[in-house]
Order: sequence, then structure tokens, then C-alpha cells
Amino acid sequence: MNLKMGNDTPVKHAIVTGASRGIGSEIAKKLLQKGFKVTGTARKSEFSTDLSSNKNFSGIHVDLGDEEDIKSQLKPLFSETGGVDVLINNAGISVDSDFSDDDQKWLEVWDRTLDVNLRSSALLSKWFVNSHIENETNGVLINIASRAAYRGDTQEFAAYAASKAGMVAFTKSIARNFSKKGISAYSIAPGFIDTDMASEAKAIHGEDYLTQGSAFGEITSPQEVADLVAFLAKGDVPHMSGQTFHINGGSYMI
Repeated sequence: MNLKMGNDTPVKHAIVTGASRGIGSEIAKKLLQKGFKVTGTARKSEFSTDLSSNKNFSGIHVDLGDEEDIKSQLKPLFSETGGVDVLINNAGISVDSDFSDDDQKWLEVWDRTLDVNLRSSALLSKWFVNSHIENETNGVLINIASRAAYRGDTQEFAAYAASKAGMVAFTKSIARNFSKKGISAYSIAPGFIDTDMASEAKAIHGEDYLTQGSAFGEITSPQEVADLVAFLAKGDVPHMSGQTFHINGGSYMI
């Protein structure tokens, strides 16, 4: 925002949702290493010492499924002096709901999943885009989707797949309409990444399930995703706006 580095270069401000663990934590750490000021969000979990001890990191606990909570805690960031240079919508939930479940339970999972994974990221993106158009500045939007957006998921996680597919389409719409205004919008579609979420799946299905079809026979590290985000966050490839970057160990290739 208004911070200056030793050579008087302005420090860029990035928001990373879901920054307390997994991919989000690695993205936040990588951006801090690259000289960004980072605001990270989490619902309840604490931020790692690597983040909380860094003077350029601020953590906010907010429920992304609660519109009023988002508006009160996050919307002001987009109107502060300096604003937000990079928005990374990374937070997401994956809740199972079988097609055999009763309608009310099934729809409750769909509503909560879409609220957290798609509706909140869309609202943050709207504030982000409008702030840059108003100030006539360039911005980088990065939405962390999933390979499930392209290949679907098992039926009990259909809501998750649909929410991530919606995120990809929404990103393309932003790119088509606002790239000429200086907004670069990208999607990243990870496969299984070596995080707590993958560990839970590994415990249930075994590691072979997570690596089946992989060209590497191993799970992708979250650091690779963070490296890709850090590259895009620099804003050096604006004419790739609207593209999806697939990082899935070659489990499918486009």
C-alpha cells in the first residue's frame, strides 16, 4: 500500500483468503518473501508463526460464508489509501453430501459451499475490480479453482466441483470485460496438493488414489502453486488474462 522499500519502490498489497494453512499459507509466505504486504484471512484457525511474526503480514478472522462479516471486515480494505494490488481468492470448503441424502441436507451443503467458495470470492472480486476502475490503476486477480472444475468430482462432492467451475467462468467474464481496464484475471486449477486436505483423503483412500493417472507418481507440493501465484502476481503477463493454469501432476493435460 503506502509502505516503501529501501529504494523507494512502493510495496504492493495482496489479500490471500484461506491463509492459515495449506496452499494459502504457502502463497502468503511466498508473497512476503517477494516483498509484498499481505493480508490473510482465516475462519477460526490461527496463522503460522512464519506469518504472524512478519511485520508485513496482517491476519483477519472472518467467515466467508457470512456476507455481513465479509462486508464489515474486508470491504474497507479496498477503499483504503493504496488499496489492494493483488487479490487471491484461495479459501474453499469441500463438504460431502450424497445424492441419497434428503433434499434439505443436500441443499444446505450446496448453499454453504457456494457461499464460501463462489459467492464470497465473487463479491471480493467485484470490490477489487471497482476500486481499480475508480482509481484507474492496474490490478491482478487470481482465483484458485480446482481440477474438479474441468473433470468433475465424485458425486458426493458435486457441489465443490460446481463451485469451482463457476469460479473459472466468473474469472473469464472479468477478463473479457475488464482486461482493457488494467485488470488481469487468472484461474489456477490444482489437482491433489500435499496439504492437510490431501492427507485426509490419503488416510481414507490411500496414496495410490491421489496419484493415479499422475505423470509423476507423487503429489504436487503447495510450494509449486505458490511459485505460480507469485509469478502471476507480478503482473508481467497481462495478455494471458482469462487463462486457467493447470497444475495437477499431468493427471489430465489441456
